[in-house]
Amino acid sequence: MRQSKWLILALVAFLGGGGNMKAGSSLPRAAALQISEARQGPARWISPAHWFNQQTAAARKPGTLVRIDLIGDSTQTENAGYGRGYCANLASQVDCLDMAKGGASTKTYRAEGLWERALATRPDYMLIQFGHNDEVSPHHLPREVPLPDYIANIRLFVTEARAAGIKPILVTPLTRRFFGADGKIHSDLTAYSNAMKGVAREMHVPLIDLQDTSIAYLDKVGKAAADKLAITKKNETGKTVFDETHINWAGSYVFGRMVAVGMGKVVPALAQYVLPLPAQLPPQGVKAMRVIQGGPVRIVLIGDSTVATQGGWGPGFCAVMTPNVTCIDDARNGRSTKSYIDEGLWKKALAEHADYYLIQFGHNDEKPDPKRHTDPDITYAANLRLFIHDVRAIGAVPVIISPLARRTFHDGTPYNADLQFYGNAARRVAEQEDVTFVDLLSVSDKLLSTMTQAQADRFDAVDHPDQRAENGNAKLDRTHLNDDGKKVFGRMVADNLSRWLVELGPDVIGDPTPPTPSGQGSPSR
Repeated sequence: MRQSKWLILALVAFLGGGGNMKAGSSLPRAAALQISEARQGPARWISPAHWFNQQTAAARKPGTLVRIDLIGDSTQTENAGYGRGYCANLASQVDCLDMAKGGASTKTYRAEGLWERALATRPDYMLIQFGHNDEVSPHHLPREVPLPDYIANIRLFVTEARAAGIKPILVTPLTRRFFGADGKIHSDLTAYSNAMKGVAREMHVPLIDLQDTSIAYLDKVGKAAADKLAITKKNETGKTVFDETHINWAGSYVFGRMVAVGMGKVVPALAQYVLPLPAQLPPQGVKAMRVIQGGPVRIVLIGDSTVATQGGWGPGFCAVMTPNVTCIDDARNGRSTKSYIDEGLWKKALAEHADYYLIQFGHNDEKPDPKRHTDPDITYAANLRLFIHDVRAIGAVPVIISPLARRTFHDGTPYNADLQFYGNAARRVAEQEDVTFVDLLSVSDKLLSTMTQAQADRFDAVDHPDQRAENGNAKLDRTHLNDDGKKVFGRMVADNLSRWLVELGPDVIGDPTPPTPSGQGSPSR
């Protein structure tokens, strides 16, 4: 009812005014950007940029003739795998749906309900690739699967897909880029690749042999060229090194092309949908490659006082960026999504013409005064969409961040139920708009939950103007951050951001120290 009430009032004001509202309101423009977004039933975050809704999962993009799902691990995803490159190499008649999940194995993909959701999308074809996380290691992680179980799991996927009227296509795992002294790839996935081939023969399933094809390609081009296709990570000393498993935009388009061409060969009916020439990187991909290769980066932070320089995580974030990054903190104390727009601050931030905009609001959107208050599922969501639309219009990349957790404990744990309404809305908007999302509310709350109230109070700011204005001479400020808090939570944002926007990895200095109950350090990557 609350959503309906706000929507009716908004539309009445908008339509009754001939499409205009009084000065100071951001609602009409936001209305043009789908203001009426409301809660949409049981939905989950599958990958950095994929919104899944059980009720509409089978709906297809208009004008498409065939749907193909990618089912697998991080090497199929859009941010660190070949997913976007594969989809880019298919004609517009294909509804290409990336249902891969980082860290998934044949065991966890089913256990986490991802297989059930994939079936609910009712594709015509599924490209199924696992192995990287199934492989048994000395660590014996819960996701790992011995070879006989891996074979049984793949067989079950094939059987159930066929029972649902879906045509499975098996894909051997993309090779890791392990070069030996002889300059050739020495794969650790041969056994799982051979097992996949065995299931394909036994069950008469089309097979794309990505393992052998990718090895042949890498053997030909060599390690230096292979490194140019990689994302980076931090080693145990905090040094930036090449990731030998995951791939950047260029890598996605190289290996995605291999998969698309391979599909057309083993399933002749799909050959017509494979582009005759390799797809070229879009502007966002060109920018990302420039960044990962050490080019200059401009990042603007917008938000409220929990991001701003005086008491927010912004300074800590900017401090762990390399000199390649121009980091501008345009967050302002006391602002909400509404007042930030109404006061012209958003217009000024856009004029910075940054490459990335990091957007975090919520603390003041929940305040009752009409100059700042927004409803999380209507006006707050609409304003976030406006930010996203405007950032994309200038060729930049938007990032939505949920609010920083407050540090007031109830019954021994931090209490942030009120902020969670805004955190949930931020997540929904990011998912639906295919925007990178950093769930700072969850990760900061998780860190604080390992502490006592006294330990969390070591992050408290002193004499912050917003705290004085709202609470008089209260001694404890459990919303804003002191210098230690800025470092911890700024690092937290940087590390989580670079997990999704992997091109920024080289521009994050060092590696964080694991958190301790004393509140020193931040989550490790």
